[in-house]
Amino acid sequence: MKRIGTWIFYSVGALAIAYLALYAYAVFTGRDLQPGDPIHIFRKPDAPSYSALSTALRA
Repeated sequence: MKRIGTWIFYSVGALAIAYLALYAYAVFTGRDLQPGDPIHIFRKPDAPSYSALSTALRA
């Protein structure tokens, strides 16, 4: 049982190190965000316009 606990401890530690490495990779290779940059939100062209529906209900 002690041997299984040791392996679980090592595997959790290895998983944490892998997560930190992926986080560091994402931070150092990601593009820099500047204040005022537009946020690009992509949506389907055939998606319904819910704002038009709400203005029709108000009238």
